[in-house]
Amino acid sequence: MIQSLAQKYNRPIPRYTSYPTVPYWKEVKPNSHKWLFHVNESYYKQKEEGISLYIHLPFCESLCTYCGCNKRITKKHELEKPYIEAILAEWKLYVTAIGGKPVIKNLHLGGGTPTFFSPDTLKLMMEGILSQSRIAQKHEFSFEGHPNNTTYEHLKVLADLGFNRVSYGIQDFDITVQKAIHRLQPIENVRNVVKWSRELNYSSINFDLIYGLPFQTEATLSESIEKLKEFEPERIALYSYAHVPWKSKSQRGYDESNLPQAEQKINMYWQAKQQLNAMGYVNIGMDHFAKPTDELTIARDKGYLNRNFMGYTTDKNELMIGLGCSSISSTGKAFVQNEKTVELYQNSIHEKTLPLIVGHYSTEQEIEVAELIKEIICNGKVTFQHSAFLMNLFEGAMDSLKEMEQDELLTIGNYSLDVTTKGMLFVRNICSLFDPVIQKRTSDKPQFSQSI
Repeated sequence: MIQSLAQKYNRPIPRYTSYPTVPYWKEVKPNSHKWLFHVNESYYKQKEEGISLYIHLPFCESLCTYCGCNKRITKKHELEKPYIEAILAEWKLYVTAIGGKPVIKNLHLGGGTPTFFSPDTLKLMMEGILSQSRIAQKHEFSFEGHPNNTTYEHLKVLADLGFNRVSYGIQDFDITVQKAIHRLQPIENVRNVVKWSRELNYSSINFDLIYGLPFQTEATLSESIEKLKEFEPERIALYSYAHVPWKSKSQRGYDESNLPQAEQKINMYWQAKQQLNAMGYVNIGMDHFAKPTDELTIARDKGYLNRNFMGYTTDKNELMIGLGCSSISSTGKAFVQNEKTVELYQNSIHEKTLPLIVGHYSTEQEIEVAELIKEIICNGKVTFQHSAFLMNLFEGAMDSLKEMEQDELLTIGNYSLDVTTKGMLFVRNICSLFDPVIQKRTSDKPQFSQSI
């Protein structure tokens, strides 16, 4: 049954970390002054709550061929300092626009490989950020660590600066898969970073795993999941491999025949889900698992789980400022993205101009769709009765909804729907029914990864 559904629903669909999705943003070269005014207005609506800050650190010493993220492959560590100087100058532009020291509630260092940067350089950056800010009393500071180059010194410096969460990119423990994706990662390195993280009192460790990688099988993935028992991370992100070779040329390093087909991928996920549930982890939406006592689980149970560009979160703040090349910022009603190349990003900052390349100011109807999609992805259920526009979307999607109900992916109520456990595997498909842009799309040009 699951296999036939995989064939039926495996379509290119957005991941819905935002709505509208980035390819449909309408403002090219957004006006910096207009954007900063919007940021200022958004900040003072939630001043006491604090903001979210994302810092993109794009450098990696070696190329992981599965990766679709924006990165720069180099061993030139002299690039660290000028990039950090640009980050601090960009932050100053935002601080000036806000007109005081902003409160930071959530902060995340993403990449690339943040631990490409030396502990001293990361300390220089964070001291510069925090000297112009205030830290919320209850805050979450996290970073992405590569087990191969995250040192005790990295963890110690960041812990001293207030970091309390860390996410390690594991992907897969199998040596054949690691060779295929060019990420040889001895398990001893994972043991070391977990041991150090525990010693330094990081309150939460997340492991990123991927299913659907080249040469991966149900058996190898099962063995990788089994190895998690040794480490007991608080959270696990189990992502579906997104094959987008038209965007990420490194993914052409292996043949598509080496990839598991949709039916195999769905079996992998279903098997991994059962293993993780048996180990005591709770499903959080479509690709995250957490221990029952974790804040993500509590947020899901109490109905305040949220989702943004960094995935599932307990953070309800609408204002998220992104620093660094390719970073995305959001106020909940508007979005912008920075220049994607390091040089263009730094040149713009040197000219004391925000390096914005694309953006979008949402209409009222787009905001309604965004909230609807977020409810479906985060809570698995939604009502449409509070909006005539959404009720019309619901009625227009009725034929497809009834078909999904027959497939046991959801149940239809009186202008409402409930997604089943099985349906969460296809939640992107469900969301797309209420996405007017996707429903009207006629181009065959690839833009999104397959839903499975």
